Amino acid sequence: MKKWGDKPYYSLDYMLKERFGEKVYKVTLNGGMSCPNRDGTIGTGGCIFCSAGGSGDFAADPALSITGQIDSQIALLSKKRPIRRYIAYFQAYTNTYAPVEYLRKIFTEAIRHPQIAALSIGTRPDCLEEDIVKLLSELNLQKPVWVELGLQTIHEKTARYIRRGYPLSCFEDAVSRLRKENIEVIVHTILGLPGESQNDILETMKYLNRQDIQGIKLQLLHVLKGTDLAADYKNGVFRTYERDEYIELLMDCLEHLRPDLVIHRLTGDGPKDLLIAPLWASRKREVLNLLHHRMKQEQRFQGRLYS
Repeated sequence: MKKWGDKPYYSLDYMLKERFGEKVYKVTLNGGMSCPNRDGTIGTGGCIFCSAGGSGDFAADPALSITGQIDSQIALLSKKRPIRRYIAYFQAYTNTYAPVEYLRKIFTEAIRHPQIAALSIGTRPDCLEEDIVKLLSELNLQKPVWVELGLQTIHEKTARYIRRGYPLSCFEDAVSRLRKENIEVIVHTILGLPGESQNDILETMKYLNRQDIQGIKLQLLHVLKGTDLAADYKNGVFRTYERDEYIELLMDCLEHLRPDLVIHRLTGDGPKDLLIAPLWASRKREVLNLLHHRMKQEQRFQGRLYS
């Protein structure tokens, strides 16, 4: 059985040390793009949970060049710890929603930075035209390129509620075309979406086990100020998880997921100035420590623990 250090799952931290031989950190970048779910192509309000920052609230200053954004974040991170290599993570909005020549310019600038070890691009499955996939394939020959797809759920009723704007078949097509080019795929899911039961969430996990993906993000649902989701929350349409409920759900998800999937995220920490609920989510380190403690006590994970 594969050894993963001190966690009973294949963590991103472990994978990065395994692949690059050292600790690697992400620098979050803003490519200055919008989203078809905001500019009227699909919709104007964006996904129901998405903040005005387009999920890029922690990204660097978009007024800077890509090199300037990378250097500014490296300067901040290197004050706290010695780091030599980074992942350039294009996070804000939809990062393939632009002409291919513009994408070539900013992605090439990022990937050629001497301290960048890999390129990670957050986008939608419906924004991956053939010329863009070809560009990503070319860049993947220089340094690893990962594409992060925002799926959130497999359930169409929930997808309509959150205004995702594309069918599950679109996701499957995007994964197939990316994998044909040997591009690694990471899938974003949200746990706690209104109307979804634990069984609904586990169905999403089981579905993803059957897909040719290499990583997954398990994101706790955050209610953020200024979103339509916040209005529904205040009107009592749904409730968010309590901390212990969420930890139990995480353990169930991890138990069902393939052991070779890299776990890129287990909770997330929304911007404190925007977070309405659940407020305990801002204590990310505390949540992860408690999760790992509980997993070490659970008999079902004993065979997966190594130190």
